[in-house]
Amino acid sequence: MAALIAGVLCCLAVFVDAFQTIILPRRATGRFRLTRFFFILTWTPWTAIGGRMKNAKAREQFYSFYGPLSLILLLLLWGLLLIFSFATFYFALGTPFIDPLGLHVLHGVSRFRTDLYVSGTTLFTLGLGDVVPHSIVARALIILESGVGLGFVALVIGYLPVLYQAFSRREVSIALLDARAGSPPTAAELLRRHGFEGGEEALIELLMEWERWSAEILESHISYPILCFYRSQHDNQSWLSALVAMLDTCALLISVLEGPASRQAQLTFVMARHALIDLGNVFHVKEQRAWSIQQEQERMPAADFDSLCDVLTEMGLRLCGDRASAERLETVRALYEPHAGALSHYLRMPLPPWVTEKRDKDQWKLLNKLRTEAEATRGQDATQYRRRVASALLHDEHGH
Repeated sequence: MAALIAGVLCCLAVFVDAFQTIILPRRATGRFRLTRFFFILTWTPWTAIGGRMKNAKAREQFYSFYGPLSLILLLLLWGLLLIFSFATFYFALGTPFIDPLGLHVLHGVSRFRTDLYVSGTTLFTLGLGDVVPHSIVARALIILESGVGLGFVALVIGYLPVLYQAFSRREVSIALLDARAGSPPTAAELLRRHGFEGGEEALIELLMEWERWSAEILESHISYPILCFYRSQHDNQSWLSALVAMLDTCALLISVLEGPASRQAQLTFVMARHALIDLGNVFHVKEQRAWSIQQEQERMPAADFDSLCDVLTEMGLRLCGDRASAERLETVRALYEPHAGALSHYLRMPLPPWVTEKRDKDQWKLLNKLRTEAEATRGQDATQYRRRVASALLHDEHGH
Protein backbone atom coordinates (compact mmCIF):
# COMPACT_ATOMS: atom_id res chain seq x y z
CA MET A 1 0.00 0.00 0.00
CA ALA A 2 2.86 2.38 0.81
CA ALA A 3 4.37 1.80 -2.65
CA LEU A 4 1.00 2.47 -4.29
CA ILE A 5 0.51 5.74 -2.40
CA ALA A 6 4.07 6.86 -3.21
CA GLY A 7 3.53 6.10 -6.89
CA VAL A 8 0.22 7.99 -7.03
CA LEU A 9 1.71 11.06 -5.31
CA CYS A 10 4.78 11.06 -7.52
CA CYS A 11 2.72 10.64 -10.69
CA LEU A 12 0.34 13.44 -9.72
CA ALA A 13 3.24 15.72 -8.88
CA VAL A 14 4.71 15.22 -12.36
CA PHE A 15 1.37 15.71 -14.13
CA VAL A 16 0.53 18.89 -12.18
CA ASP A 17 4.02 20.33 -12.61
CA ALA A 18 4.14 19.59 -16.34
CA PHE A 19 0.67 21.06 -16.78
CA GLN A 20 1.58 24.27 -14.93
CA THR A 21 4.97 24.60 -16.63
CA ILE A 22 4.03 23.82 -20.23
CA ILE A 23 0.27 24.11 -20.75
CA LEU A 24 -1.06 26.59 -18.19
CA PRO A 25 -0.85 30.12 -19.74
CA ARG A 26 -0.36 31.96 -16.44
CA ARG A 27 2.02 32.11 -13.50
CA ALA A 28 2.12 28.82 -11.63
CA THR A 29 1.30 29.06 -7.94
CA GLY A 30 2.33 26.91 -5.02
CA ARG A 31 5.60 26.50 -3.19
CA PHE A 32 5.78 22.72 -3.39
CA ARG A 33 6.37 22.36 -7.10
CA LEU A 34 8.92 20.14 -8.77
CA THR A 35 10.10 22.88 -11.12
CA ARG A 36 10.67 25.31 -8.25
CA PHE A 37 12.68 22.75 -6.28
CA PHE A 38 14.57 21.87 -9.45
CA PHE A 39 15.66 25.49 -9.99
CA ILE A 40 16.63 25.88 -6.33
CA LEU A 41 18.69 22.68 -6.29
CA THR A 42 20.45 23.35 -9.60
CA TRP A 43 20.75 27.13 -10.04
CA THR A 44 22.19 27.78 -6.57
CA PRO A 45 25.22 25.48 -6.98
CA TRP A 46 25.58 26.58 -10.61
CA THR A 47 25.95 30.22 -9.57
CA ALA A 48 28.29 29.22 -6.75
CA ILE A 49 30.61 27.53 -9.24
CA GLY A 50 30.31 30.41 -11.74
CA GLY A 51 30.99 32.99 -9.05
CA ARG A 52 34.42 31.46 -8.45
CA MET A 53 35.48 32.06 -12.04
CA LYS A 54 37.71 35.11 -12.29
CA ASN A 55 37.44 35.52 -16.04
CA ALA A 56 34.24 37.49 -16.71
CA LYS A 57 33.82 36.17 -20.24
CA ALA A 58 34.23 32.54 -19.15
CA ARG A 59 31.83 33.12 -16.27
CA GLU A 60 29.15 34.56 -18.55
CA GLN A 61 29.66 31.65 -20.94
CA PHE A 62 29.22 29.23 -18.05
CA TYR A 63 25.97 30.91 -16.99
CA SER A 64 24.69 30.76 -20.58
CA PHE A 65 24.85 26.95 -20.53
CA TYR A 66 22.36 26.69 -17.69
CA GLY A 67 19.19 27.64 -19.60
CA PRO A 68 19.34 25.01 -22.38
CA LEU A 69 20.87 22.40 -20.08
CA SER A 70 18.25 22.92 -17.37
CA LEU A 71 15.51 22.37 -19.96
CA ILE A 72 16.98 18.98 -20.87
CA LEU A 73 17.47 18.04 -17.22
CA LEU A 74 13.93 19.08 -16.29
CA LEU A 75 12.44 16.91 -19.04
CA LEU A 76 14.71 14.05 -17.95
CA LEU A 77 13.56 14.50 -14.34
CA TRP A 78 9.91 14.24 -15.36
CA GLY A 79 10.64 11.11 -17.38
CA LEU A 80 12.52 9.40 -14.56
CA LEU A 81 9.81 10.23 -12.04
CA LEU A 82 7.14 8.80 -14.34
CA ILE A 83 9.17 5.60 -14.73
CA PHE A 84 9.55 5.38 -10.96
CA SER A 85 5.84 6.03 -10.40
CA PHE A 86 4.61 3.24 -12.68
CA ALA A 87 7.31 0.93 -11.34
CA THR A 88 5.84 1.37 -7.84
CA PHE A 89 2.39 0.51 -9.26
CA TYR A 90 3.76 -2.76 -10.63
CA PHE A 91 5.59 -3.41 -7.38
CA ALA A 92 2.37 -2.87 -5.42
CA LEU A 93 0.71 -5.51 -7.63
CA GLY A 94 3.41 -8.00 -6.70
CA THR A 95 5.47 -7.66 -9.92
CA PRO A 96 3.01 -9.60 -12.12
CA PHE A 97 5.51 -10.39 -14.91
CA ILE A 98 7.16 -13.41 -16.41
CA ASP A 99 10.81 -12.44 -16.66
CA PRO A 100 13.08 -14.69 -18.80
CA LEU A 101 15.93 -13.88 -16.41
CA GLY A 102 13.97 -15.55 -13.63
CA LEU A 103 13.74 -12.41 -11.52
CA HIS A 104 10.01 -12.96 -11.00
CA VAL A 105 10.74 -15.63 -8.36
CA LEU A 106 12.91 -13.25 -6.32
CA HIS A 107 11.85 -10.54 -3.91
CA GLY A 108 12.69 -7.02 -2.81
CA VAL A 109 15.25 -5.17 -4.90
CA SER A 110 15.27 -7.76 -7.68
CA ARG A 111 11.51 -7.46 -8.13
CA PHE A 112 11.68 -3.68 -8.23
CA ARG A 113 14.49 -3.86 -10.77
CA THR A 114 12.18 -5.77 -13.09
CA ASP A 115 9.40 -3.25 -12.47
CA LEU A 116 11.73 -0.38 -13.39
CA TYR A 117 12.76 -2.17 -16.57
CA VAL A 118 9.16 -2.79 -17.63
CA SER A 119 8.19 0.80 -16.77
CA GLY A 120 11.10 2.30 -18.72
CA THR A 121 10.56 0.22 -21.86
CA THR A 122 6.82 0.91 -21.73
CA LEU A 123 7.06 4.68 -21.19
CA PHE A 124 9.41 5.10 -24.12
CA THR A 125 7.24 2.66 -26.16
CA LEU A 126 10.07 0.27 -27.01
CA GLY A 127 7.74 -2.76 -27.07
CA LEU A 128 10.48 -5.38 -26.65
CA GLY A 129 8.08 -8.00 -25.26
CA ASP A 130 10.76 -9.91 -23.35
CA VAL A 131 8.93 -9.42 -20.02
CA VAL A 132 5.30 -10.54 -20.24
CA PRO A 133 2.55 -9.48 -17.81
CA HIS A 134 0.26 -12.20 -16.49
CA SER A 135 -2.32 -9.94 -14.86
CA ILE A 136 -5.20 -8.00 -16.40
CA VAL A 137 -4.48 -5.00 -14.16
CA ALA A 138 -0.81 -5.04 -15.17
CA ARG A 139 -1.78 -5.13 -18.85
CA ALA A 140 -4.11 -2.18 -18.34
CA LEU A 141 -1.34 -0.24 -16.60
CA ILE A 142 1.06 -0.97 -19.43
CA ILE A 143 -1.41 0.37 -21.97
CA LEU A 144 -1.95 3.46 -19.81
CA GLU A 145 1.78 4.05 -19.43
CA SER A 146 2.32 3.66 -23.16
CA GLY A 147 -0.28 6.38 -23.75
CA VAL A 148 1.41 8.60 -21.17
CA GLY A 149 4.75 8.02 -22.90
CA LEU A 150 3.36 9.03 -26.29
CA GLY A 151 1.76 12.09 -24.76
CA PHE A 152 5.02 13.00 -23.02
CA VAL A 153 6.97 12.81 -26.27
CA ALA A 154 4.32 14.85 -28.11
CA LEU A 155 4.37 17.45 -25.34
CA VAL A 156 8.14 17.80 -25.58
CA ILE A 157 8.01 18.07 -29.37
CA GLY A 158 5.38 20.81 -29.14
CA TYR A 159 7.07 22.57 -26.21
CA LEU A 160 10.53 23.16 -27.66
CA PRO A 161 9.51 25.11 -30.81
CA VAL A 162 7.23 27.42 -28.80
CA LEU A 163 10.03 28.07 -26.32
CA TYR A 164 12.64 28.92 -28.93
CA GLN A 165 10.25 31.04 -30.97
CA ALA A 166 9.59 33.17 -27.88
CA PHE A 167 13.33 33.40 -27.28
CA SER A 168 13.99 34.43 -30.88
CA ARG A 169 11.31 37.16 -30.81
CA ARG A 170 12.79 38.51 -27.60
CA GLU A 171 16.33 38.65 -28.93
CA VAL A 172 15.46 40.46 -32.17
CA SER A 173 14.33 43.57 -30.29
CA ILE A 174 17.35 43.40 -27.99
CA ALA A 175 19.71 43.24 -30.97
CA LEU A 176 17.97 46.21 -32.61
CA LEU A 177 18.36 48.22 -29.40
CA ASP A 178 22.14 48.04 -29.75
CA ALA A 179 22.10 50.63 -32.57
CA ARG A 180 19.70 52.89 -30.66
CA ALA A 181 21.09 52.76 -27.12
CA GLY A 182 24.56 51.24 -27.26
CA SER A 183 25.89 48.04 -25.73
CA PRO A 184 25.09 47.73 -22.90
CA PRO A 185 22.04 49.95 -23.52
CA THR A 186 21.79 53.12 -21.46
CA ALA A 187 19.11 55.78 -21.10
CA ALA A 188 21.55 58.63 -21.73
CA GLU A 189 22.78 57.08 -24.98
CA LEU A 190 19.25 56.35 -26.15
CA LEU A 191 18.21 59.98 -25.63
CA ARG A 192 21.43 61.28 -27.18
CA ARG A 193 21.00 59.23 -30.33
CA HIS A 194 17.47 60.57 -30.71
CA GLY A 195 18.56 64.18 -30.39
CA PHE A 196 17.99 65.04 -34.06
CA GLU A 197 15.24 66.72 -36.02
CA GLY A 198 12.28 64.37 -35.93
CA GLY A 199 13.91 62.38 -33.14
CA GLU A 200 10.96 62.82 -30.78
CA GLU A 201 8.63 61.02 -33.19
CA ALA A 202 11.17 58.22 -33.61
CA LEU A 203 11.51 57.98 -29.82
CA ILE A 204 7.73 57.74 -29.36
CA GLU A 205 7.59 54.94 -31.93
CA LEU A 206 10.41 53.12 -30.17
CA LEU A 207 8.65 53.42 -26.81
CA MET A 208 5.49 52.00 -28.34
CA GLU A 209 7.45 49.03 -29.69
CA TRP A 210 8.94 48.37 -26.26
CA GLU A 211 5.59 48.67 -24.57
CA ARG A 212 4.45 45.77 -26.73
CA TRP A 213 7.77 43.96 -26.19
CA SER A 214 7.30 44.23 -22.42
CA ALA A 215 3.81 42.78 -22.73
CA GLU A 216 5.18 39.87 -24.79
CA ILE A 217 7.91 39.28 -22.20
CA LEU A 218 5.28 39.27 -19.46
CA GLU A 219 3.13 36.76 -21.32
CA SER A 220 5.88 34.40 -22.51
CA HIS A 221 8.24 34.45 -19.52
CA ILE A 222 5.44 34.07 -16.98
CA SER A 223 4.23 31.01 -18.88
CA TYR A 224 7.77 29.69 -19.43
CA PRO A 225 10.01 30.98 -16.60
CA ILE A 226 12.93 28.91 -17.88
CA LEU A 227 13.34 31.55 -20.63
CA CYS A 228 14.59 33.99 -17.99
CA PHE A 229 17.78 31.91 -17.69
CA TYR A 230 18.45 32.04 -21.44
CA ARG A 231 21.21 34.59 -22.08
CA SER A 232 21.62 36.76 -25.14
CA GLN A 233 24.24 35.94 -27.75
CA HIS A 234 26.43 38.91 -26.78
CA ASP A 235 27.93 39.38 -23.32
CA ASN A 236 26.93 43.05 -23.03
CA GLN A 237 23.28 42.33 -23.78
CA SER A 238 20.48 40.70 -21.83
CA TRP A 239 16.72 40.92 -21.68
CA LEU A 240 16.95 42.34 -18.15
CA SER A 241 19.43 45.10 -19.03
CA ALA A 242 17.30 46.07 -22.05
CA LEU A 243 14.15 46.20 -19.94
CA VAL A 244 15.82 48.29 -17.23
CA ALA A 245 17.37 50.64 -19.81
CA MET A 246 13.91 51.35 -21.19
CA LEU A 247 12.60 51.91 -17.65
CA ASP A 248 15.47 54.35 -17.06
CA THR A 249 14.61 56.20 -20.26
CA CYS A 250 10.94 56.39 -19.32
CA ALA A 251 11.88 57.62 -15.83
CA LEU A 252 13.87 60.47 -17.35
CA LEU A 253 11.12 61.40 -19.79
CA ILE A 254 8.50 61.36 -17.04
CA SER A 255 10.66 63.47 -14.71
CA VAL A 256 11.95 66.05 -17.19
CA LEU A 257 9.88 66.29 -20.35
CA GLU A 258 6.36 67.36 -21.14
CA GLY A 259 4.59 66.36 -24.32
CA PRO A 260 3.78 63.28 -26.42
CA ALA A 261 7.03 61.48 -25.54
CA SER A 262 6.29 61.87 -21.84
CA ARG A 263 2.79 60.44 -22.28
CA GLN A 264 4.04 57.37 -24.15
CA ALA A 265 6.84 57.00 -21.60
CA GLN A 266 4.23 56.63 -18.85
CA LEU A 267 2.47 53.84 -20.76
CA THR A 268 5.72 52.01 -21.50
CA PHE A 269 6.91 52.45 -17.91
CA VAL A 270 3.76 50.89 -16.45
CA MET A 271 3.96 47.87 -18.76
CA ALA A 272 7.69 47.33 -18.30
CA ARG A 273 7.45 47.65 -14.51
CA HIS A 274 4.56 45.20 -14.48
CA ALA A 275 6.69 42.64 -16.33
CA LEU A 276 9.67 43.23 -14.04
CA ILE A 277 7.72 42.81 -10.80
CA ASP A 278 5.75 39.76 -11.95
CA LEU A 279 8.92 37.99 -13.07
CA GLY A 280 10.46 38.78 -9.71
CA ASN A 281 7.46 37.16 -8.05
CA VAL A 282 8.02 34.01 -10.11
CA PHE A 283 11.45 33.56 -8.51
CA HIS A 284 10.38 34.94 -5.10
CA VAL A 285 13.15 37.54 -5.10
CA LYS A 286 11.45 39.53 -2.33
CA GLU A 287 12.07 36.63 0.02
CA GLN A 288 15.82 36.71 -0.60
CA ARG A 289 18.45 38.70 1.22
CA ALA A 290 19.38 40.42 -2.05
CA TRP A 291 16.13 42.38 -1.88
CA SER A 292 17.09 44.27 1.29
CA ILE A 293 20.65 44.78 0.01
CA GLN A 294 19.47 46.30 -3.27
CA GLN A 295 17.19 48.73 -1.46
CA GLU A 296 20.22 50.19 0.31
CA GLN A 297 22.48 50.46 -2.74
CA GLU A 298 22.76 53.54 -4.94
CA ARG A 299 22.69 52.66 -8.62
CA MET A 300 23.53 56.17 -9.86
CA PRO A 301 26.81 57.47 -8.38
CA ALA A 302 27.58 61.19 -8.36
CA ALA A 303 29.88 60.86 -11.40
CA ASP A 304 27.14 59.16 -13.42
CA PHE A 305 24.64 61.81 -12.37
CA ASP A 306 26.99 64.57 -13.57
CA SER A 307 27.52 62.80 -16.90
CA LEU A 308 23.77 62.32 -17.24
CA CYS A 309 23.24 66.03 -16.66
CA ASP A 310 25.77 66.83 -19.38
CA VAL A 311 23.98 64.60 -21.89
CA LEU A 312 20.58 66.08 -21.06
CA THR A 313 21.98 69.62 -21.26
CA GLU A 314 23.33 68.91 -24.75
CA MET A 315 19.78 67.96 -25.74
CA GLY A 316 18.32 71.11 -24.24
CA LEU A 317 16.81 69.35 -21.20
CA ARG A 318 17.22 70.44 -17.59
CA LEU A 319 17.67 68.10 -14.68
CA CYS A 320 20.39 69.35 -12.33
CA GLY A 321 19.14 72.92 -12.32
CA ASP A 322 15.60 71.84 -11.55
CA ARG A 323 15.44 70.36 -8.06
CA ALA A 324 11.85 69.24 -8.50
CA SER A 325 12.68 67.14 -11.57
CA ALA A 326 15.62 65.52 -9.78
CA GLU A 327 13.35 64.60 -6.86
CA ARG A 328 10.74 63.24 -9.26
CA LEU A 329 13.42 61.12 -10.91
CA GLU A 330 14.41 59.58 -7.55
CA THR A 331 10.76 58.86 -6.77
CA VAL A 332 10.24 57.08 -10.09
CA ARG A 333 13.50 55.13 -9.73
CA ALA A 334 12.39 53.80 -6.35
CA LEU A 335 9.40 52.16 -8.04
CA TYR A 336 11.47 49.66 -10.02
CA GLU A 337 15.19 49.71 -9.13
CA PRO A 338 14.94 47.45 -6.02
CA HIS A 339 13.01 44.87 -8.07
CA ALA A 340 15.53 45.10 -10.91
CA GLY A 341 18.49 44.82 -8.54
CA ALA A 342 17.15 41.76 -6.75
CA LEU A 343 16.32 40.02 -10.03
CA SER A 344 19.76 40.96 -11.38
CA HIS A 345 21.42 39.37 -8.36
CA TYR A 346 19.36 36.20 -8.67
CA LEU A 347 19.91 35.72 -12.43
CA ARG A 348 23.49 37.04 -12.37
CA MET A 349 22.64 39.53 -15.12
CA PRO A 350 24.29 42.94 -14.56
CA LEU A 351 22.12 46.03 -14.79
CA PRO A 352 23.06 48.70 -17.33
CA PRO A 353 24.64 51.97 -16.20
CA TRP A 354 22.83 55.25 -16.68
CA VAL A 355 25.57 56.64 -18.93
CA THR A 356 27.66 54.72 -21.46
CA GLU A 357 31.33 54.42 -20.60
CA LYS A 358 33.63 56.39 -22.89
CA ARG A 359 35.32 54.21 -25.47
CA ASP A 360 38.21 54.96 -27.77
CA LYS A 361 36.35 53.35 -30.67
CA ASP A 362 32.73 54.46 -30.68
CA GLN A 363 31.08 53.36 -33.92
CA TRP A 364 28.17 55.73 -33.43
CA LYS A 365 30.49 58.75 -33.12
CA LEU A 366 32.48 57.56 -36.12
CA LEU A 367 29.34 57.22 -38.24
CA ASN A 368 28.12 60.65 -37.11
CA LYS A 369 31.47 62.17 -38.03
CA LEU A 370 31.43 60.58 -41.48
CA ARG A 371 27.84 61.70 -42.05
CA THR A 372 28.66 65.28 -40.99
CA GLU A 373 31.71 65.37 -43.25
CA ALA A 374 29.64 63.97 -46.14
CA GLU A 375 26.96 66.62 -45.63
CA ALA A 376 29.59 69.35 -45.48
CA THR A 377 31.24 68.01 -48.61
CA ARG A 378 27.90 67.90 -50.43
CA GLY A 379 27.22 71.46 -49.30
CA GLN A 380 30.58 72.65 -50.62
CA ASP A 381 30.07 70.86 -53.92
CA ALA A 382 26.60 72.40 -54.27
CA THR A 383 28.00 75.89 -53.59
CA GLN A 384 30.80 75.44 -56.10
CA TYR A 385 28.29 74.12 -58.67
CA ARG A 386 26.03 77.14 -58.18
CA ARG A 387 29.00 79.45 -58.57
CA ARG A 388 30.03 77.71 -61.79
CA VAL A 389 26.48 77.96 -63.14
CA ALA A 390 26.23 81.66 -62.22
CA SER A 391 29.61 82.35 -63.84
CA ALA A 392 28.58 80.53 -67.01
CA LEU A 393 25.32 82.48 -67.22
CA LEU A 394 27.14 85.74 -66.67
CA HIS A 395 29.63 84.84 -69.39
CA ASP A 396 26.79 84.05 -71.81
CA GLU A 397 25.13 87.40 -71.10
CA HIS A 398 28.34 89.31 -71.80
CA GLY A 399 28.96 87.26 -74.93
CA HIS A 400 25.58 88.20 -76.32
